[in-house]
Amino acid sequence: MIQYRIDVEDAASHLWRVTLTVPQPAAEQRLSLPVWIPGSYMVREFGRHLSGLHARQGGRDVPLQQLDKTTWVARCDAAAGNGAPLEVSCLAYAFDTSVRTAFLDADRGFFNGTSLCLRVEGREHEPHGISFGPLPEGWDVATAMSAAPGAGAHAYAAADYNELVDHPFELGRFWRGSFEAAGVPHEFIVAGAWPGFDGERLLNDARRICQAQIAFWHPQDEAAPFERYVFLLNVVEDGYGGLEHRASTALIASRRDLPRRGTPAAALTDGYVTLLGLISHEYFHSWNVKRMKPREFHALDYTQENYTQLLWFFEGFTSYYDDLLLVRAGLIDEARYLKLVAKNLNGVLATPGRFVQSVAQSSFDAWVKYYRADENTPNATVSYYAKGALVALALDLTLRGSGGGSLDEVMRTLWRDSGGGPIGEDDIALAVQQVAGRSLAEELRRWVHGTQDVDVRPLLERMGVAWKAEPQGFAAALGLRLSEGPVTGVQVRAVLRGSAAERAGVSAGDELLAVDRWRVRRLDDAQQWLTVGAPFELLLVRNQRVLTCHVAPPADHPGTVALAVDEGVAEEAKARRKAWLLG
Repeated sequence: MIQYRIDVEDAASHLWRVTLTVPQPAAEQRLSLPVWIPGSYMVREFGRHLSGLHARQGGRDVPLQQLDKTTWVARCDAAAGNGAPLEVSCLAYAFDTSVRTAFLDADRGFFNGTSLCLRVEGREHEPHGISFGPLPEGWDVATAMSAAPGAGAHAYAAADYNELVDHPFELGRFWRGSFEAAGVPHEFIVAGAWPGFDGERLLNDARRICQAQIAFWHPQDEAAPFERYVFLLNVVEDGYGGLEHRASTALIASRRDLPRRGTPAAALTDGYVTLLGLISHEYFHSWNVKRMKPREFHALDYTQENYTQLLWFFEGFTSYYDDLLLVRAGLIDEARYLKLVAKNLNGVLATPGRFVQSVAQSSFDAWVKYYRADENTPNATVSYYAKGALVALALDLTLRGSGGGSLDEVMRTLWRDSGGGPIGEDDIALAVQQVAGRSLAEELRRWVHGTQDVDVRPLLERMGVAWKAEPQGFAAALGLRLSEGPVTGVQVRAVLRGSAAERAGVSAGDELLAVDRWRVRRLDDAQQWLTVGAPFELLLVRNQRVLTCHVAPPADHPGTVALAVDEGVAEEAKARRKAWLLG
C-alpha cells in the first residue's frame, strides 16, 4: 500500500511534514502534486507550497529531479536494499483558511490531500493510506475516510488516489455531534465556535435537510450513496464557502451565523438561513456532481484544467434546490424562500455581463474568469450559479405549469438512467423530454446558450407569486458598486456597462469626495439635497488628482424585484404553488 505519514513539523510556522512511502518503485518513479482540486475550478498551483523535497531508498539518498512546476522524478535503484521502498519527504506550508487547500497553526489543522499528497504516477489505482505522527495534546482527527483495520489510532485507508484526495481532514480541539438521517450515520464537526452556540439545533436542522434530500433522490426508500457522512465546519470572524466531497463537505462560515442557545426556534437570522443553505447546497452535491457528473469529469486530469459547459446544471441547479429544500424540510416558510429567489434574480438583473456571456460559456470559462473576479467582471460575465438557478426555476415551473411533471422527476430520471454516473447535455434534454412528454430543446438552448434574460415573471405569477417592482438604491441606479465607510470614504469597486456613471467618466478605483460640493462618506446621503432625476456635479480623486464629473441620472431605471405569496389567486394556482414548494 502507498502510505503517507503526516506530521506537525512546526505549527507556529504553519508547516506540515509529509512522508510518502512507495513500495517497489519504478526505476524512474514520477511523482506529481495536483494543480487544482475537484469542485473548485481554478488552477491553484499547490506545488508552490512544497519545499525541502528529499528522497531515500534502502538507507541511501536518491536523486530527485524536478521536471516542471508540479512534477518530480526519483531515480531509484531497483537493487538497492533488495527493492526497498522509496521514501520521499517534504514540508508543506499551510496558512490558507479556505476549504480548498491546507491550514496549520497552534489551534487547528486542516488539509485536502490535493495540497499535501504527491501522486505516484502509474500507481493511482492501488490502495492508499494516511497516518499521523504525534499530535498536540488534546487534538482529535475528523474525516469521512475509513479507518485502516488493525493500524491503530488515526490511521486511514482509501481504495485509490482519487478517494484519498476526496476526504478532507480536520484536526484540533473541536465540537462534535452526530445524528442519523434515513438510517445513515452523520457527524457534524464545528471548529472555532463561541461558547454558547446551539449545537443541538444545528444537528436537528441539518438532520431535517439530509432527510429531505435523501427522500428527494430516493423516494422509494433506496439507500443513500454513502454509508456515513461528515460535515466539517470551520467558523471564523468573516467567511463563507463550501467544497463538496463524496462522503463529506468542508464548510466555512461566520461565527455569528451559528444558532445561539436560548434563541426561539422560530427566530431565524439571515446569517443562519445562509448557513443552512450552504449545508443544503454541499449535501445536494453528493448526488449532483460527485456521482452524477459531467462526462468530461469521468476521468480527472489533476495536471491541468478539465473543461465542461455544464456547471450551469451541476452548480446552478444545485443552487436552485439548496433553498427550495429548506422549505420542504420545514426550516423556512414560503415568504422567506421567495425573498431568497428575488435576491438571486436581482443579482442577475444587476449584471450587464448576462448580455455578453451565456451560462454555457460561463461554465467553460470558470477556470479563468469566475474565481478571478475584477472590476470588469460584472460587465463581462454571468454567474453559472445564479443564472443557472434561474434556468432551473424556469424549467421547473414550465414543466409544472403545463402539467408535464416537474424538475424533481427530471433529476431522478437522470440519476436512474445514468446509474449515478457521467451525463452530457443531451442526456439532460432527453430526460426533460421523457418527463414533459415533448421536447423543450429550444427553450433549453435559449436559456443555456443564449444571452437574453430568462423570463420567469409569467411562470411565477402562474404559481400564485406576486411580482412587484421596487426602487433601486442611489448607487445602483447610477451603475456603481461601492465600498463605503466613515474612515475609507466612498471607493468605486466597479462601474456597470451603459450606466450613468460610465457615461459621466467615473472609473473603478476612484474615490468619491463630494456631490454638488457637499462632502459625502455614504453616497446615498446625497439624496437629501439632490432633486430626483436632476444632473449633479461629482468631485472625485483619481491617481492623486482631483477631478470633476457631471452626472446625468437616468430618467427611468428598472429598479429591483420583490416576490411575495399572492393569496388572491385562484385555488388552482394555490395548489400549483403548494405542489412546487412543498414537493
